[in-house]
Amino acid sequence: MAASNEGFVRRSRRVRHTLKRAANGRARLSVFRSSKHIYAQVIDDRAGKTVAAASTLDEGLKGSLPKGSDLAAATAVGKLLAERALAAGVKDVVFDRGGYLYHGRVKALAEAAREAGLNF
Repeated sequence: MAASNEGFVRRSRRVRHTLKRAANGRARLSVFRSSKHIYAQVIDDRAGKTVAAASTLDEGLKGSLPKGSDLAAATAVGKLLAERALAAGVKDVVFDRGGYLYHGRVKALAEAAREAGLNF
């Protein structure tokens, strides 16, 4: 019997493989979505370091958001992440949605990051 998350894991691997081929040295914006929060980080895969990170659990966002699991929270995390990445000198990234569909909170985070100045 197959594991319940087998499809998710296969999608994640497929997306990551495609991104590595298309990255051309750009950093990767990775998204993790749980039932209560959303997390995002910009990762430099060459150095193996996280350049910038943001989530709904950050001190600045935690008090101002009524919920960490809605579109408003994802938009706020996207804007904050873009500001931190730009401050760290990263402007061009590739978007790693993992095994999630580009819809809802993941899409809201990506669009907010684009509006705040990240290119992908």
